[in-house]
Amino acid sequence: MIMLKINDLSKSFDSVEVLNIPRLEIEKGELVGVVGNNGAGKTTLFRLCLDLLKAERGSVFIEGKDVSLSEEWKRQTGAFIDERFLIDFLTPEEYFHFIGGLYGLSKANTDTNLAEFGKFMADTILGHRKKYIEKFSKGNRQKTGIIGAMITHPKLLILDEPFNFLDPSSQIEMKRLLQKFNAEYGATILLSSHNIQYVADICSRIILLDKGKIRRDDRDVTDGTKMELENYFRMQ
Repeated sequence: MIMLKINDLSKSFDSVEVLNIPRLEIEKGELVGVVGNNGAGKTTLFRLCLDLLKAERGSVFIEGKDVSLSEEWKRQTGAFIDERFLIDFLTPEEYFHFIGGLYGLSKANTDTNLAEFGKFMADTILGHRKKYIEKFSKGNRQKTGIIGAMITHPKLLILDEPFNFLDPSSQIEMKRLLQKFNAEYGATILLSSHNIQYVADICSRIILLDKGKIRRDDRDVTDGTKMELENYFRMQ
């Protein structure tokens, strides 16, 4: 079963094509890592998947629904791309309950789901009376956005550079949470990262983007895959 499908997708800025993907299919239950240097098109790809950009041509489908023509896919999709996804004048508690409410979760159910992230929050997110998200460090803002994307147990999870700004302990816990959501909840996960080691450790499939085009699509990730990717970037 296909969760996400791309047909003939192209995006340009100032008449310069930055993304060109003729075809891509992500199956349900896959944990897919997208790697590439800065400017490779990773964030542009994710923003097109979330209907945050208008493509020059082509379509993105989530469970068969064209994201530019339907709203249904939003009910089963969680995402965190950057800080613009946050609401700075809310506390984290208010933010999580707001997100839960959008997805039809009661406050109690949202709190139950939130308990899964106790170790990830490490006593630095909740319980700080009237501390608004805008006052948080980069790392805690990153954690808040990621939790907001995952707290509803989405069928499709899209995360752009989820390991950014996290300390080593939080990075390790981030890896565990991604593996748990994929294995236990069957979430289809699409993430980007500059950290090839982390991607190779947890992903069942790795896609290499370079100058907006897919250069590799490895569905059998091995130690050899990591070495080949490292060699590729070493030559850039």
